Amino acid sequence: MIEHPHDLVKQLFFEWKGCQPQKLDALPLSGSDRRYFRLSADNESVIAVFNSDIKENKAFLAFSKSFADVNLSVPKILAQSKNELVYLQEDLGDITLFAHLSEVRKKNGWTNSLTELYKKVLSSLPAFQLCKGVDYNLCYPRSAFDLQSMKWDLSYFKYYFLKLAKIPFDEQLLENDFDTFTNFLLEAKSDFFLYRDFQSRNIMLKNNEIFFIDYQGGRKGALQYDLASLLWDAKANIPNDVRQELLKHCLS
Repeated sequence: MIEHPHDLVKQLFFEWKGCQPQKLDALPLSGSDRRYFRLSADNESVIAVFNSDIKENKAFLAFSKSFADVNLSVPKILAQSKNELVYLQEDLGDITLFAHLSEVRKKNGWTNSLTELYKKVLSSLPAFQLCKGVDYNLCYPRSAFDLQSMKWDLSYFKYYFLKLAKIPFDEQLLENDFDTFTNFLLEAKSDFFLYRDFQSRNIMLKNNEIFFIDYQGGRKGALQYDLASLLWDAKANIPNDVRQELLKHCLS
């Protein structure tokens, strides 16, 4: 009999805390099949994650340990179930960088404080990219952002943007451009940790501190990828002059 995720997270919470949670709230679904819950007891709350993809869980937990070992700001891992389907992590609250900048922009537009916050985020990025303790054998689904990974992304762009939006294009010319583009990208040095999803919804703000989440898709790759992911984050829509200032900050 397959146990319900609610039962599994409650069981792990009991094993870790020694009591049943007084409150359990399912958090909104995001862009994956992972299920998130907030459990609390005795004025202490944690986040429980249920994920049937064990390989992805192993990658996240191993990366979390590697990053914590060099004092990077990632959630503390508190417990893991024996069946490897559930783990508990530190509760970092609900305020993402994206939520914060959206609220600020509603009232004041883009402010200097947002620019400084982004500079602080970018100053943390090299420590992830240069982390030596990452076990790339656990990367999932690919150990590197290689030609296959690039083809997956470009196919996604073609089928889930161009075709869905009914934008006319010459398929052969597009494929020729894809080949030129991937050949160029493969020339870049790629012996670094590539976060893969380094964007404003995967950066948390708590007690005036920045924390980083959702790096389970990380793999070897080029330095430029994560920088581009953050600065050209479509939902954040950073003004171009600010983007150029942030780019100069990274290169200085």
